[in-house]
Amino acid sequence: MRVVVQRVSKAAVTINNELFSSIGNGLLVLAGFEHADTSEDLDWMSAKIVNLRIFNDQQGIMNLSVKETDGEILLISQFTLHAATKKGNRPSYIRSAPPEISVPLYNQFIEKVNDQLGKEVKTGIFGADMKVELLNDGPVTIVIDSRNREF
Repeated sequence: MRVVVQRVSKAAVTINNELFSSIGNGLLVLAGFEHADTSEDLDWMSAKIVNLRIFNDQQGIMNLSVKETDGEILLISQFTLHAATKKGNRPSYIRSAPPEISVPLYNQFIEKVNDQLGKEVKTGIFGADMKVELLNDGPVTIVIDSRNREF
């Protein structure tokens, strides 16, 4: 499982020219799933995201989590995060899990992040053509891969 976490002042997702979800201060999380992902990956990643200390404290030091700041999360599925670009110029998505695997993982991940955050996260629609807007705060952008937990 791979995610891109962006600290935002605001973020929104539009589907079919209509606003579907939006948040204020918090995190925009783009999540990609692969064949080997398990419930353990979802548990680890949801805890990592919610407790990631990337918000400023009163001294201006990144020392607070989204949970501690009562921030929001917008969680969007994005299969292209597992694009392989080693050969040629056309990315391969062979590592990305197909919908029959990734849809249940995405739905479970939403629930786990909800539980960790203590409130409902906002989402897009899996597989939809989404337009995602954000105002990156910092900018702070972090890539996390559940395959690299040991490092």
